[in-house]
Amino acid sequence: MAQFTPGTSVLKAVDRLPGVSFSSTDPLGIDTWGSSIYVRGFFMDQIGVTLDGIPLNDQTYESNNGLNVIQASISDDIERSVLSEGPGGVDVPSTSTLGATLQFETSDPKDKAGGKISQGFGSYSSYRTYIRADTGKLNASGTKAYVAYSRSQEGKWMGGGDQFQQQVDAKIVQPIGHDSVIKAFFNWSDMQEWGYQDTSLAMLKTLGWRVPHLYPNYGLATAYAAGEVSLPTSDAIEANGDEPYLYDGGQAEVDYTGGLNLDLVLTDRLRWRSTIYGTSQTGYYTYSDYETPSADTGAPFSEEVWQNRQERYGFTTSLNYHIAHHTIDTGVWFENNNQQADLFWYNEPLLGTGAPLKTVGPYNTYGKAFMQGYGFVWHTNNFTYHLEDTWRPLENVRISAGFKSMISTTAGGANYNNSDYTGADALPNGSMTASAAFLPHVGGSWHFLSHHELYFDLAENMRSYQVLPNGVGNSLWSVQDQETFQQLRHTVKPERDWVYAVGYRYTDKYVQASLAGYHADASHRLQSATEGTITNPVSSVTQTSVHTNGVDASLTLTPFKGLTLYNSVSYNHSTYGGNITTADGIYYTKGKKVVNYPQFMYKANLSYRWKGLETHFDVHYYSKRYFSYTNDTSVPGYWLASAGARYNAGNWGLAKNITFDFNVYNLFNSKYISMMGENGNPMSGDYQSLERGSPRQFFGTVSTEF
Repeated sequence: MAQFTPGTSVLKAVDRLPGVSFSSTDPLGIDTWGSSIYVRGFFMDQIGVTLDGIPLNDQTYESNNGLNVIQASISDDIERSVLSEGPGGVDVPSTSTLGATLQFETSDPKDKAGGKISQGFGSYSSYRTYIRADTGKLNASGTKAYVAYSRSQEGKWMGGGDQFQQQVDAKIVQPIGHDSVIKAFFNWSDMQEWGYQDTSLAMLKTLGWRVPHLYPNYGLATAYAAGEVSLPTSDAIEANGDEPYLYDGGQAEVDYTGGLNLDLVLTDRLRWRSTIYGTSQTGYYTYSDYETPSADTGAPFSEEVWQNRQERYGFTTSLNYHIAHHTIDTGVWFENNNQQADLFWYNEPLLGTGAPLKTVGPYNTYGKAFMQGYGFVWHTNNFTYHLEDTWRPLENVRISAGFKSMISTTAGGANYNNSDYTGADALPNGSMTASAAFLPHVGGSWHFLSHHELYFDLAENMRSYQVLPNGVGNSLWSVQDQETFQQLRHTVKPERDWVYAVGYRYTDKYVQASLAGYHADASHRLQSATEGTITNPVSSVTQTSVHTNGVDASLTLTPFKGLTLYNSVSYNHSTYGGNITTADGIYYTKGKKVVNYPQFMYKANLSYRWKGLETHFDVHYYSKRYFSYTNDTSVPGYWLASAGARYNAGNWGLAKNITFDFNVYNLFNSKYISMMGENGNPMSGDYQSLERGSPRQFFGTVSTEF
């Protein structure tokens, strides 16, 4: 993390590891609409993610069952990241884990009173401020706390608007005796981001690389919507139903995250750990809509706004007991999630009669809606139980065996339907339960020689049903009508998979090497094919299977003090196990490659530290990625390089560790597609569901502690 520009998403930092693919429209990876992460082919809604023991679940944009980690904590305050690229542990509280887990931990307050200030600047008028104050130990029992604030405004490299976020972190630590501790954590996040324009292959071919939203040219947007001016287009763009000249698009989101961690040593053999938590998320996600004129003002277009809200409350509790050569861990997780998703249209002013709705940034106050498309309300209860025994028959051998039981029930659905918009007499409403009494997990490692280790890992996983509204994703509630929902709920099963991994590691002072092979068989995977336009998507849902084989290898050389050379290669062969039938007919997807994920990746990092100076150079290669499920469209592979330097100038008076940081993103100014499928993927051909990556940008930061 230290080599990245301060404020960079911790998800992006994970991208250096083999098998991980992170992409984003912006250099720091904070644009949640235009960013994605895959681990060995598993998407970010199939990975278990926690922060200080709080389950974050689905990391996707507009998530209805989770919270992106960048909105749950300031990245500067995250001290530790643990990625398990295998099947994931049974003790990780999650209903989304099919493969891999990411566990983040925030730093504790410092023992001595002090603080830190950093100020960063970057290309396109970007800036970021971070301030933190630590109380130090306040009494003999060791009570300590900190509070931190960050404010960032990342200028857009294409089009008008910016990407703004401010956050507050606070943490209190209360030791109890010598080994027990209670920690309380809180975060507030306010995000207002203008999104980048979605594009398609046809748009890129016809209109070129930089085709932004029309904002802030409201006059041109109004004239275009009224048919008074024509802008470049093509037959392919028209055939796709692309909307290449939208006025704007973005999001405004306010999130609260709070938790209480208890780690209590009851005896010299028994430890009790618990987490009590709550999260609240209120979001407004928007596009200008040229298909729907404003009803009350006469403006030729309106603002379409998806309004989501969720509140999650839950707890985890576990007991860890040591006896002989065994460590037994058992515990439960419960969570209640209240979810809401609505779609509204708001009036834009007629040109010359008032200010457009967005004059500062994505908004959350805009008067009365003149039309509603749908309304959904769900209530979800999640419960898991786990039991695991870790046995060390020899000092150099570890064997773990356990299982997880899981039940997740969602009840609810549509509570409002505008049939003129949806085309359905009734939208989906009803309950669905995903349950499994026994999901086994077995693993082990053997340090057979000094520096050498062999390991294996296998598990069966299950993911609960996704909760999404009409027409927007892989969810039974997103299908067209109640009749289809009723048919599917009796035939569709929750997605499950078996994941297997074996590997070898070598570690000494000069060489760290690893080689891992893995296999996964996923069944009952819900697959959505998206049609229509990005402002009026139509999603059909069907089930398929996926089969994966892959290998990762990495090598780190430290030939002498200060110099480190890291290289990794990854190969992943993931294919669909059957053909997909939709209302349009049969699509022959059996044996076709999985969309959006590169088969081959190469990554290298060269870093050198000398006294207070550290420099680094990164280069990544991502191979071709398929866009359509039938693999008849794809985007080419690309190289992406970055570089940076950091210098610690030492202390000056009260200022300590004065540090100057400089980074260059996309050093060679490559043109590449970053996020894919943000609006869904087409079964065949093209669709307006691609995002472009950022060009070369520069960032500098000055920081000091006191």
